[in-house]
Amino acid sequence: MSVAEQDRQYLQLITIFHYVVAGLTALFGCVPIFHLGVGLSLLFGGFLSGVAAEGAAEAVMMTIFGLMFTLLPLLLIISFWGLALATAVSGYFIQNRRRRLFSIGTAAVNCVFFPIGTVLGVFTIIVLVRPSVVGLYEGKTAVVKEEEE
Repeated sequence: MSVAEQDRQYLQLITIFHYVVAGLTALFGCVPIFHLGVGLSLLFGGFLSGVAAEGAAEAVMMTIFGLMFTLLPLLLIISFWGLALATAVSGYFIQNRRRRLFSIGTAAVNCVFFPIGTVLGVFTIIVLVRPSVVGLYEGKTAVVKEEEE
């Protein structure tokens, strides 16, 4: 099997794994939806009406607590879904041999999410920096000489 055929197989596998990891990331991004619901119910659900009768200081603290339970999960959801979208787009770009640097950057961000994102990110970076793969992205079909031992 030639180097170009191996590179094409590696790129195809990495493309599939990008789509799988994007789906898993989006799924994990749904976990904070429960906490977002709790925060919204604290802010707008009438839980604070009994506290407001007791005193203004308690009402302010419960409002801050409700905001914390609303804003932090919202930030997590947006972050996870944004990374999932970037990972899926990166898989699409790898499949079409475009925007290699975008895929390398997304792979670097995926490395933070241990263990699945780390494995995908490291292998993506290893494959995308190979000179033969760079040649595939540039449209060159030149065969890279293998060093003989």
